[in-house]
Amino acid sequence: MKRYDIVIIGAGPIGLACGIEAEKAGLSYAIMEKGCLVNSLYNYPYNMTFFSTSEKLEIGGVPFISHNNKPTRSEALEYYRRVAVSWKLNIQLYEPVESVAKEGGFVIKTTKGSYIAENIILSTGFYDLPFLLNVKGEELPKVKHYYDEPHPYFGQKVVVIGAANSAVDVALETYRKGAEVTMVVREPEINPRVKYWVLPDIENRIKESSIKAYFNSSVVEIRETEVDIQTPAGKLTIKNDFVLAMTGYQPNFSLLESMGIEIGRDSMKTPSHSPETMETNVDNIFLAGVICGGLQTNKWFIENSRVHAEVIVKTITERKA
Repeated sequence: MKRYDIVIIGAGPIGLACGIEAEKAGLSYAIMEKGCLVNSLYNYPYNMTFFSTSEKLEIGGVPFISHNNKPTRSEALEYYRRVAVSWKLNIQLYEPVESVAKEGGFVIKTTKGSYIAENIILSTGFYDLPFLLNVKGEELPKVKHYYDEPHPYFGQKVVVIGAANSAVDVALETYRKGAEVTMVVREPEINPRVKYWVLPDIENRIKESSIKAYFNSSVVEIRETEVDIQTPAGKLTIKNDFVLAMTGYQPNFSLLESMGIEIGRDSMKTPSHSPETMETNVDNIFLAGVICGGLQTNKWFIENSRVHAEVIVKTITERKA
């Protein structure tokens, strides 16, 4: 088995930043990624634009040049490919971690092999697992938990589930590309924290009935050509071609718990870790990036969690010394 000072799980921007800091410190490391490079960013909608400016997304001193004030998804994918090549990072893609056992150091078993590491950095983000509807028919191919672009939904009857930014963006985009859109919202209104320049747009489209919306409602069953919705007025069946469930995402808590990491009992399910060192309650296992916030996904972003990489590698280096 190959032995490393550090195994980093997750090849997102913060995982790459951890690899860069390990390179700079002269530590041996490997970055394990279950999908493609920056897999979460790859799963973003094709035409997505970041809220952050390009310089706030930079890592490893590699300049991020964007053609716009705010970079796009495609520009970010190109940038992080360039970072990986520039630093010659040791990244092992399409290699999911299956188990981690503490045996002196840590034995990490993946789908392709086994490794030994003195330290582990978990940087798996929160975009791993969608919140499921847990209703009959959710397994049908017509049900999507990730959205890419509006074109496939032209001329189709689409149900969009959710009321936050992602659901609103999907509803407006598919409507403007020729879909017949119905929103199903558990709450009594569209989330008031939706982007301020988008909120009036969706509210006006609903008022004029361009987009149909059922509030205080939920989907209870999905079939090939229909969807059953429970509304305050009773159960309703509508014709349907696609269901786009924009219900949010969550970290892979089961992976953390399998390593012995304590998950908070609060509603945010914050994993136990020290803000000073980013070390969890398990010695030599560290958290980096948005996963530190548990379900509080609006606390950590690329721009304010890049420093985690420096803090963690500094801690590991000092201990080795």
